[in-house]
Amino acid sequence: MSIFDAPIARCEAAHAMVLTDSTQRECAREHACPKNRQCPLDGCFAEVSGVESATAQDWPALAQH
Repeated sequence: MSIFDAPIARCEAAHAMVLTDSTQRECAREHACPKNRQCPLDGCFAEVSGVESATAQDWPALAQH
């Protein structure tokens, strides 16, 4: 049995539970938030995540693994 205890929060704007160990930018992209939306969880997200630091050119290489 595996236990995954990720930090999550309820986002009233997206009407979903969101992972706060990602960056706010990643969350907005994942939940298709418009650029002008005021995020109700502003300040609750990680400043840096492993996924955000990967560049677009890295994605094909990452997908092969």
